[in-house]
Amino acid sequence: MLAAANILLNLGILGTFKYFNFFAESLSALLAPLGIELGWTAINIILPVGISFYTFQALSYTIDVYRGRIGATRDVVAFFAFVSFFPQLVAGPIERATNLLPQFLAPRRFCYADAVDGARQMLWGFFKKMVVADNCAVAANQIFDTTTPQSGGMLLLGAIYFTFQIYGDFSGYSDIAIGCSRLFGIRLRRNFAFPYFSRDIAEFWRRWHISLNTWFVDYLYIPLGGSRRGTARTLLNTAIVFLVSGLWHGANWTFVAWGAWHALLFIPLRLAGRQRANEGLVAEGRLLPSLKEIGQMTATFLLVVVGWIIFRAENIGHAIDIFGEIFSPTILTFDGDISRKALLFSAILLLVEWLQRHREHALQLPTHGLWRWKIVRWAVYYAIVVALFIFAGESQTFIYFQF
Repeated sequence: MLAAANILLNLGILGTFKYFNFFAESLSALLAPLGIELGWTAINIILPVGISFYTFQALSYTIDVYRGRIGATRDVVAFFAFVSFFPQLVAGPIERATNLLPQFLAPRRFCYADAVDGARQMLWGFFKKMVVADNCAVAANQIFDTTTPQSGGMLLLGAIYFTFQIYGDFSGYSDIAIGCSRLFGIRLRRNFAFPYFSRDIAEFWRRWHISLNTWFVDYLYIPLGGSRRGTARTLLNTAIVFLVSGLWHGANWTFVAWGAWHALLFIPLRLAGRQRANEGLVAEGRLLPSLKEIGQMTATFLLVVVGWIIFRAENIGHAIDIFGEIFSPTILTFDGDISRKALLFSAILLLVEWLQRHREHALQLPTHGLWRWKIVRWAVYYAIVVALFIFAGESQTFIYFQF
């Protein structure tokens, strides 16, 4: 009973702050043609930053205690440190009590190797956010946030800019949070595993926002029955997870449509039993991928780009207009300003992460070969720091702060 009350309280707070106006307006719009006027008044309140993240984190504690996966802590300081741990409080990774609480309760000692690697991960996170994401944001905004009609080619280019913006922005924050936590002797869950090298949508979702996806699997998909109740129920459960995941991102039908798009891409893999076909490292043991892998990664990337267009659109009508222009003869027309700087840094991001795709993060440098020389490693660090000062784009708020 207490567990149920706690879950309802957390979901009630989240629903009131984030979704009340959305559902009230949607229901009013649905009933208006029938002559029914609800007369509800919108709630004018500020959405707390990162409310979806720490709400889900608190929910996981309640559910895990109820399931007996972890004992209820009597240490109030440790509990509130778990719920409000500042490095990952507002944009994840979404932590589990089974991982984070024991670390707060155990004695910690400074580890130089962990601190060094954490600082390197933070540095790469700053590069992804300030140099890649912020430059791509300026370029994407110039294309999408204008009243001037844009050609299909420019809109597609804007979608590619946004594709790297949201990745650099969100995974950059995760790198900063994880690296910062390691300075305190705390290990957070990995949240990204180079998702744009995925060979199908199922692999993409195993590599993108890992902490949220595993949260939905453990606390929604499996309780709904998972894949244990026949094919039809499995597909329904899969669709529910993707739709709820979309809605988790915000109170807009574009997010629901984005979740539906990925469900449509994932379900055929599930039906064919190929959702685990690409679990290993792409081009493992090789510098370059095969032609087949290049085709798979390119196709998956373009399908993800389509989803990001829906995600970024102001509403469903706006998304339809963008697709209408992209899938027209003007897709070959580039009649606006092309940010070569954004494209260059996006290419550098892809190159570095491709070379480091077998590691936890892109600046996890080996200690052999050329990298054994301290002057080489520090030259890389200083080059990134200089790039932060010289090439950083206009300061942009982290995208996922709004979720």
